[in-house]
Order: sequence, then structure tokens, then C-alpha cells
Amino acid sequence: MRVLVVDDEPLSRRGVRLRLERHDDVLAIAECGDGEQAVELLKEQAFDIAFLDVRMPGLSGFDVLDALPAERRPLPIMLTAYDQYALRAFEAAAVDYLLKPIDDARFDEALGRARKHLHPIASTSVREGPYARCFTARLGHRDVVVRTSDVEWIEASGDYVGLHVGDRVHLVRETMQQIERVLDPACFIRIHRSTIVRVDRVAELEALSNRDCLVRLIDGTLVRASRSYVDGLRGALGL
Repeated sequence: MRVLVVDDEPLSRRGVRLRLERHDDVLAIAECGDGEQAVELLKEQAFDIAFLDVRMPGLSGFDVLDALPAERRPLPIMLTAYDQYALRAFEAAAVDYLLKPIDDARFDEALGRARKHLHPIASTSVREGPYARCFTARLGHRDVVVRTSDVEWIEASGDYVGLHVGDRVHLVRETMQQIERVLDPACFIRIHRSTIVRVDRVAELEALSNRDCLVRLIDGTLVRASRSYVDGLRGALGL
């Protein structure tokens, strides 16, 4: 993995670098002390993951992401000493959100989440009747069978779609529209242009001021339902 660390505090950058150097699959680490420098570097070079400080002089970590076209954005992991930016990090599709001072275990967990997103897995669906009963994913020289009944939620991830099964994410090179067409609508419902959830995994809805909704799944995962999908979700839940 190629990783970029963007933080205006040299000690903070050093801490992230030292933690990254413990992982054998981190092949390259670059650093930037401000957002403007990061944008220029990301336009010139490709990185898989970026650790981005939320608050910096000039461009913030979120501004860096907004300044880049989708195809140039690395997977973001946000860094901050303040917890009030969690929702903004979620909206920016951050892989994780780390509070300073950084805990080693949480750092490794965040990097692990990013690692799962980067697995290059191709997949096809196997149907039984009109709907897919499983997906056959290629992982190296092995075929991994992902049963549809095990999938808890699905998210768009660049050119891929991530099938979330427990703490694993199987990336398949399909569009959300293609995946949605082969899923049983009695079991799965789209709640956002980039999110599909399994109906029986929904535990709680929290209305937001803009008429969107935060959806908490049984395992505690938070996903967002946009206003145009909220009524359909409530109907599927019998609310």
C-alpha cells in the first residue's frame, strides 16, 4: 500500500509514520505539512490511503478531498483531536476517524479496514430463480463463495461494490445498479445512491435536520439514508 500522511504537526506525522512502518504491506510513505501541498502531490502521484488531519491552516483534510476528482482520491482516514467531526467524516466516506492522541490498537484497526477495501477481488453472481443466492469471488488462486444471506450491507467503493459480511469486505467489480437488480427486494433495500442494507439488519433510525436519516445496524454500523429513500426504508420496516 502507498500511504500519504497529511498533518501540519511534525510530531503527529512522525507518530503515524512509525506506526505504518510496523506493517510489511506498507510499501511507501509520503508526508505533507499542509493541504495545498497534499492536493498538488495527489494530482501527480497515486496513493492508496491518506491519513488527513481535519484542522490545518489553509486547506483542511476535508478540503483536500473536495479539491480532487473522484479517481484521484485515496481512501481517507481522518485524524483530529476533536470528536465533533465524526458525521462530516462519515459524509466524506472516510474509512475511519482517529482521535488524537492515537491509540495503537485503533490505528491498526483503521489500517485493517482500509486494507480490506483495497483487496482486488472480481466476482460474479450465482442465481437461483430471479435472485442471486451467492457471489463467487476470485481471491488469488481461490474462489470464495459469498452467500447472499450472509451479506449485511453493501456500499459503492470506486469502481467496485463492497459486500460487508461480519468484519470482512468482499470487493466486486460491479455497479450498484447491477447488484441491486440481482438482490431480493424483500430482503435488501437501497437507502442511498451508494448504500444498500439488509432489512433485517436495521436496528434503529435517527432523523436528521435535512430529512436524511442515520441508520444503525444490529452490529452498531452507522450508514446514511438519503431523504429520497427514507420513506421506502420506513415502509420496508413497517414503520
